[in-house]
Amino acid sequence: MFHRALVLALLLGFTGFAFVMAGPRAGLLVMVGLGFGLVLEGLRFGFAGPWRTIVTDRDGRGMLAQLIAIALVAVVAFPLLAANPAELAPAHAPVGVAMILGAFVFGLAMQLVMGCGSGTLVNAGSGNLVGLIALAGFIGGSFAGTLHLDWWTGLGSLPVASMQSLAGPNAGLGLTLAGLALVGGLTLARAAPGKRLPPARLWIAAALIAALALANLVIAGQPWGIVYGLGLWGAKVAQAGGADLAQSAFWAAEGNATRLSASILTDVTSLTNIGLLLGAFAVMRWRATPGAPAQALTMTSYAGVLIAALVLGYSARLAFGCNVGAFFSGISTGSLHGWVWLVAAFGGSMLGIRLRPVILRPLPAREAMA
Repeated sequence: MFHRALVLALLLGFTGFAFVMAGPRAGLLVMVGLGFGLVLEGLRFGFAGPWRTIVTDRDGRGMLAQLIAIALVAVVAFPLLAANPAELAPAHAPVGVAMILGAFVFGLAMQLVMGCGSGTLVNAGSGNLVGLIALAGFIGGSFAGTLHLDWWTGLGSLPVASMQSLAGPNAGLGLTLAGLALVGGLTLARAAPGKRLPPARLWIAAALIAALALANLVIAGQPWGIVYGLGLWGAKVAQAGGADLAQSAFWAAEGNATRLSASILTDVTSLTNIGLLLGAFAVMRWRATPGAPAQALTMTSYAGVLIAALVLGYSARLAFGCNVGAFFSGISTGSLHGWVWLVAAFGGSMLGIRLRPVILRPLPAREAMA
């Protein structure tokens, strides 16, 4: 009981600290992040895993839960965005060469590190060594991506397009729901009998994730995201180490320069990321019977995880988001880029699934027990 009380004190303490140091909005966003962490880890709702199991095990339950959550957000987010264009911003981004390549590589790499952006935070928060290594690599890669983003986007991209700009808010929502239904139908066609409809746990998780995503949109003024906050952490580490980021076009931009010079408690994405880490940690410590520890890997495999995580973070920056910022938030707020991201990233994920057993080699049983 003592360790559970300690965990509760930690969660309340940091939330209160955010309230005092950065105001009510910061405290509320930490609470939203905690909710994400509690649901993702506690109810086992994920992104990378279900993409893998629909391919390897013909299990479509997790994928369908994702689509349900996105649809629930879209039904509320479309009219909210239309009614409050000055206060709320959608997750829209341009489709371009770098974005498509970045999404493909991201899908590949996320299967090698056993998690996407949110999955990496959950794994790290729950104490998984691979997750901790992956988080460090993701932070470094996302920061590196900001330094080269101008060059990559210079390869060419289309103007930003959305379902709203193409068809209007109402018809755009209809197109989005139709697209989600189509992907859901393809998932059901692929899934094996008995592995089609999500269990009650995933229905509850989908509803809670949708509610938290909408709370994030209203409180932060923008959709749920992961990548920007991790890139900012990397930039702050680089700056503390003496790097001059004033020469970087990305970090010299007005909004980014302001966030770089301010506390991370003023950055909405960092707040929810921190909350997510703490929420996953709380679930791990709260469980009476912890899950089995991750199987030990060879040193070469750990190095492979770090390299893949660097690539994961770098490609996420080029693709304007991960499974959360591009796929989940992009599609649920009408971005055409979110749909292109889904196709490219899923293709990369299928290749990553094939490469995974080659890269992630466990230690022999005797060595792992030593």
